[in-house]
Amino acid sequence: MIIKTTRFGEIEIDENKIIFFPRGILGFPDQRRFVLLPHREDSPFCWLQAVDDPDLTFVVVNPFVINPDYKPEFKDEVLGGLEIEEGDVIDLLSIVTVPRENPQAMTANLLGPIVINVSKRLAKQVVLDPHKYPLKYPLLSGKRDRDEGSEAVG
Repeated sequence: MIIKTTRFGEIEIDENKIIFFPRGILGFPDQRRFVLLPHREDSPFCWLQAVDDPDLTFVVVNPFVINPDYKPEFKDEVLGGLEIEEGDVIDLLSIVTVPRENPQAMTANLLGPIVINVSKRLAKQVVLDPHKYPLKYPLLSGKRDRDEGSEAVG
């Protein structure tokens, strides 16, 4: 299948790689079909490209790569619609925000991870406890150290 994208031009994707979001992603309820595209071989980042909107692409990262202490807890009802069964492969992604004016200030959304049932190609963005996880988790450790230091002082 050929899809048009503003970032990558026309690309061919395997239809079996399309991930279906029954309710879309928060803020984009009408966009339900996405495909993961690698960024670079040596990069932890990927692109989550909307199949039906050439302009809609998210930078995503595995949250465990950027924060090994990340331990989200999901209630069964929150994961409803993903048809999770024993033996299914489950993956998590966090949407990354890269400010155009200061890419060094990029952050990952640990509050609203994307849960993917890889086995069934179904996904859902869920919202966790805001007291446990930040919406904007700094990806660069120097920035994170400065932020943590300022919180301790202030």
